[in-house]
Amino acid sequence: MTTTFTDETRERAREIIARYPADRSRSALLPLLHLVQAEEGYVSPAGVAFCAEVLGLNKAQVGAVATFYTMYKRKPTGDFLVSVCTNTMCNVLGGQEVYDTLAEHLGVGHDETTADGTITLEHAECLAACDYGPVMTVNYDFFDGVDASTAVGVVDELRAGGRPMPTRGARLCTLKEMAVQLAGFADERDGAVADGGPGEPTLRGLRLAQQHGVSVPGFDPNTPIRSKAEADRAAAEAKAKAEATKPAPVEASAAPVKGGDGASAKVPAETSPPEPRDAQKAAAAGVAANEPAGDRKPAGDATGAQERNLTEAKAGTDADGAGPADANETGAQK
Repeated sequence: MTTTFTDETRERAREIIARYPADRSRSALLPLLHLVQAEEGYVSPAGVAFCAEVLGLNKAQVGAVATFYTMYKRKPTGDFLVSVCTNTMCNVLGGQEVYDTLAEHLGVGHDETTADGTITLEHAECLAACDYGPVMTVNYDFFDGVDASTAVGVVDELRAGGRPMPTRGARLCTLKEMAVQLAGFADERDGAVADGGPGEPTLRGLRLAQQHGVSVPGFDPNTPIRSKAEADRAAAEAKAKAEATKPAPVEASAAPVKGGDGASAKVPAETSPPEPRDAQKAAAAGVAANEPAGDRKPAGDATGAQERNLTEAKAGTDADGAGPADANETGAQK
């Protein structure tokens, strides 16, 4: 099957694959699926074939991954994916009402797209923002504490060509632009990552830490993030230093003692201090109170019922004059 992806997409695919060790290139599949979605707006059969081609996989292997994750869309999707949380917390706070109102207002149901191709609506099981509920996201950016009215206002602005500002995070972008970022490439829009801000529940923990002087020892927020090569070199140096300072193992020494027949015997000297007597007593008491299971009965079961059943079985056999084979046959008939 011939794919029709652009040269830019193919170049980006090579860049993604180069992020992984040569024998682990299959790990690049997730970002590659986002990459093909960035070009077509969904993961098409051609996109599946493209990923299989560049990774040396078969299409069944790629399709199994693409159908597992809900972020990979299997049919054309609108410019803006509007997800409304209808799980327990948001539902109690009005999430279902928000979803129902949007569905009626837009004239679409779950995983359906408006006729103008602008908005795809879906209900989400959880958006991991219970403290901001009810919430909805537009291309995975959050709109917190929404109600039916504010939700309708957001989608109307989107359909009119506007870009409403999310409660938290950067300014909105289209689903294709978001897929490029999920594939691991920077948002090239001027000032795109400078907008937005954190929510109050998120800041609460930070403020409590500042109020009580809680901080990570030795943490410097201005410390630059090291490259992988630098991190690997630092790890190797730390490992070598630890090995150099590691104490030499204590060899067991033999000390002569008198055996039972008066002859000399050798026993290895202890290499670690003995346990305290109270610990030894506790261990002994635990062993005594927990006998291991044997073949005759499970541990902890009383023997009375077992013995009674055996006695009744034996008495029944003697009275009927039937042997084990006869007893089995009788049981089968019953």
